[in-house]
Amino acid sequence: MKMRIGNLAIGDGHVFVIAEAGVNHNGQVNLAKKMIDAAKKAGADAVKFQVFKAEEMVTKAAEKAAYQKKRVGKESQYKMLKKLELTEDEFGQLAAYAKRKNIIFLASAFDRKSVDLLDELNVPAFKIPSGEITNFPLLTHIAKKEKPIILSTGMSTLREVKEALDVLKRGRARDIVLLHCVSAYPAEVGEVNLRAMEALKRELKLPVGLSDHTLGISVPIAATALGAVVIEKHFTLDKKLLGPDHKASLGPDELREMVARIREVEKALGSGVKRPTKSENAIKKIVRKSIVAKVNIPMGTVITGEMLELKRPGTGLEPKYLEKVIGKRAKKNIRADELVALKKLV
Repeated sequence: MKMRIGNLAIGDGHVFVIAEAGVNHNGQVNLAKKMIDAAKKAGADAVKFQVFKAEEMVTKAAEKAAYQKKRVGKESQYKMLKKLELTEDEFGQLAAYAKRKNIIFLASAFDRKSVDLLDELNVPAFKIPSGEITNFPLLTHIAKKEKPIILSTGMSTLREVKEALDVLKRGRARDIVLLHCVSAYPAEVGEVNLRAMEALKRELKLPVGLSDHTLGISVPIAATALGAVVIEKHFTLDKKLLGPDHKASLGPDELREMVARIREVEKALGSGVKRPTKSENAIKKIVRKSIVAKVNIPMGTVITGEMLELKRPGTGLEPKYLEKVIGKRAKKNIRADELVALKKLV
């Protein structure tokens, strides 16, 4: 049975697109609701947030990443995250709002209480962020919920991914999809290494997708062509808003364009069976060639190669049968420029 998230099958010809709202709501529940609207309008399958308590996530003195310092100043990571928190009640509001809008609600959880909250909100899957891949106590707690898991693998070696999977499987986790990821904001295209998706799939025998942090939409589209079954991408309502992730996120129009292009590639990938399409079968008769009489061939004549030529349309005897026609005798008169039919030969 294929892995499912909500009512959607993963890896069944439909790429599961996650619009990553993250903390781009800036701690405002009304802005978060507008982001749900934008994700739905863009055609994403799911909208995803981040659930955490700053007190349980970082020490008071923890520094921010360089890109965070550049975008939100020199205050501590704790103070930055504290401003980006939403309450449990607000997350309940967002889950209910997403349900009304008919879009799947997901969130990354960074601690056990947040995992429990999401379980109470009946999320259809758990997303494990890259930074928690070595947090075995958290992985074990998530695994015990017995729900599908989306595991991001940014900053990880293949060995670390295997170790995390061992922990999840020792719990009760069964359905897992891996997301290749480069945890830089933004990530450089030259560092993306999309072929790592293929390595993860080959080595770990699990469905694989991409959590993308590059600018623009080229990389997730390419990942779709390489077989990604899940695409996750940050978005914002306004790149000029103050906050750590806005500048490296897609705007609403870009998100909509990305989803549209992914759906096109999804259709283009097809079944993988090499055969003519319905439209090609019609064209084939026009552009392929048939064996045609070059001159009038009287009844009883032994046919030579000089009497024949190859011309369109392709509704007659195919050129690959030319050697079988040469040496045959005309059973009836064959006019010049007439398609040569086997029934007129003996």
